[in-house]
Amino acid sequence: MPTFYHYAQCSTCRKAQKWLETHKNKLNSIDITTAPPSKEQLKKVLRASGKKITDLLNTSGIQYREMNMKEKMKTLSEDQLLEMLSKNGRLIKRPLVVEGEKATIGFKEDEFKKTWAS
Repeated sequence: MPTFYHYAQCSTCRKAQKWLETHKNKLNSIDITTAPPSKEQLKKVLRASGKKITDLLNTSGIQYREMNMKEKMKTLSEDQLLEMLSKNGRLIKRPLVVEGEKATIGFKEDEFKKTWAS
């Protein structure tokens, strides 16, 4: 069963959830803002999705701007960024969907079809 890290107020998360449920996937839903994935889980997401650390960042979020993350990214190591993300789920692009060796970051229907269609 895929683990679905989401934020209830996020319209993209709601679209992704609807898509996943329509395609007969039961979900283990976790609020990313109250229980963000651990640093190890985030590393696993990066490996499984084939994405870069910058793809994990919610660049359109308020906290991203308030914390001046664009500048911090220039000086922080990947390890430091992962540590920061694991402590603040609002900095993470959502939804994150993870199951075994599969993972997606954000919601793009073509990517979901390829990864999650039953």
